Amino acid sequence: MSVHAVFVTAAYAITVVVLAGLIGWILLDQRARKRELAALEAAGVRRRSDKAARS
Repeated sequence: MSVHAVFVTAAYAITVVVLAGLIGWILLDQRARKRELAALEAAGVRRRSDKAARS
């Protein structure tokens, strides 16, 4: 394998690892935000956009 091929392979591998990490972080954060929202709604806090709750 030439030096160039090693560099390209390493670049692709690093990119895959970084993208997988970002996707994992986003999914974990989404679950955390959903849990927080559910806790707030269970406590009676409503969204400002929820017009039905005001009427």
